[in-house]
Amino acid sequence: MNIAILGATGNFGIALTSKLLAFTDHKLTLISRNAANKFEDNHRIRALNVNATDVRALKKALKDQDIVYCAISGDYLPVIADNIISCKPKRFIYMTTVGVYNELENAKHLNVDNEPLQIPNQYAVNLIEESDVNYTILRLGLMEHGDEDDYVITEKGEGVRTHNTTSESVLKIAMEIIDDPELYSRKSISITKK
Repeated sequence: MNIAILGATGNFGIALTSKLLAFTDHKLTLISRNAANKFEDNHRIRALNVNATDVRALKKALKDQDIVYCAISGDYLPVIADNIISCKPKRFIYMTTVGVYNELENAKHLNVDNEPLQIPNQYAVNLIEESDVNYTILRLGLMEHGDEDDYVITEKGEGVRTHNTTSESVLKIAMEIIDDPELYSRKSISITKK
């Protein structure tokens, strides 16, 4: 399987790359503005310096990919999400934050209605949900190290009690979706600590 990771040089992108290289035989296209400076091409890795706001460069980079995993944050997320959608990925896994639906119960100050920094996240999520791509949105809290089994999954429309997430639990769920691409198809789930 061919998997593209956008944001490959970020902390989570590096962790996901390591896990995929260690436990699968998938071929990886690692994308960020400086991926080719961090990773070396080999029989399983193709590292590309691409700015995901450049739709032409992104279309070229995402050609023939089975799964596109987006682990990017920032103000340009609506543009990036729209660019990925226009590439018509077979399977799209998108990381964002809890609070985009005002679903946080015990940290309401982080909900989009109270936190303007959430607005780009909300716009990007709306674009993805209104598209016809086979997506999964992973809504995460503040990332920290911890137990891979210390998580609760909630779906859109359900309240979320905590706003912390272990990076290990996200890696576990990401690997499960990659292994079974129909898992959480066209769903938005939060992964937060118990």
